[in-house]
Amino acid sequence: MTTTPTNATQAIETARRVLDLEAKGLQQLSTELNGSFTEALNILANVTGRVIISGMGKSGHIAKKIAATLASTGTPAYCVHPGEASHGDLGMITRNDAVLAMSNSGNTSELSDLITYTRRFGIPLIAMTSRKTSTLAEAADVALILPSLPEACPHGLAPTTSTTMSLALGDALAVALMEQKNFQPQDFKVFHPGGALGNQLLRVSDIMHSSELPLCAGSTSMTETILIMTQRSFGCIGVTNIDGQLTGIITDGDLRRHMDTDILSMTAESVMTPAPRTIRPSALAAEALGQMNESSITSLFVTEDEMPVGIIHIHDCLRAGIA
Repeated sequence: MTTTPTNATQAIETARRVLDLEAKGLQQLSTELNGSFTEALNILANVTGRVIISGMGKSGHIAKKIAATLASTGTPAYCVHPGEASHGDLGMITRNDAVLAMSNSGNTSELSDLITYTRRFGIPLIAMTSRKTSTLAEAADVALILPSLPEACPHGLAPTTSTTMSLALGDALAVALMEQKNFQPQDFKVFHPGGALGNQLLRVSDIMHSSELPLCAGSTSMTETILIMTQRSFGCIGVTNIDGQLTGIITDGDLRRHMDTDILSMTAESVMTPAPRTIRPSALAAEALGQMNESSITSLFVTEDEMPVGIIHIHDCLRAGIA
């Protein structure tokens, strides 16, 4: 094998050809979707165990990604290597599971023991292959047939177009299952507690302060109000009515605006800014940060039925890695 110097124009043309071929594959796959997809979806949705995904070579790598996507979106899934399956890992597969077997040709010999095992014990088998008349497709309960298109490789050998279609079809199954199971952002938080995604899924209730809130009644003197405000260190204090509902807020800015008055002789109600912005405990913390940035404020009271249940400061969001 010899390496020639890179020709920028030729390289870009090659990249575009590959992308165009793979995009054509995805478009044709979308057009050819039929009732088999719905049948496969129903099998996966009704599994009481796990979805077992298997494939050899490049299909095996795609199988791992699909299993990870399913598992992280509410469908328990596991990838079993077909070679290892023949040497004891078939014991990982139970009658309560379903198997998604992937092979572009549909005649991958390493899958034969896995196919036989599913047929022997009545385990649902879904095939993902390009050949409708292959061993895998004919043995399966449902066959998801990929369009038979050339690989993007110039020799038509390296799995490229076929693996892109397999990956996309796996994503389609995962997303359709999410919608069928009504998988919500709060469910994402359970499976994605770490990293940037976990941070973005934090709720206000996860990081808000819920004790020793900076609050006072509307009739409280400003002398006492300022004392409470200073002790709580949020740069603001909420003002409540006789029923305990939040009716206003006093910030450092409000104090400065009343410096030319006899502010210490006034009550909290006469100094407060009425109808302050608030947020609900179930809101995403990212939403709270957005509100604070939009209004150029540093704190938000958290309320339920107009009753203050917490307070969140912009520093709480930053400490949690929300930006």
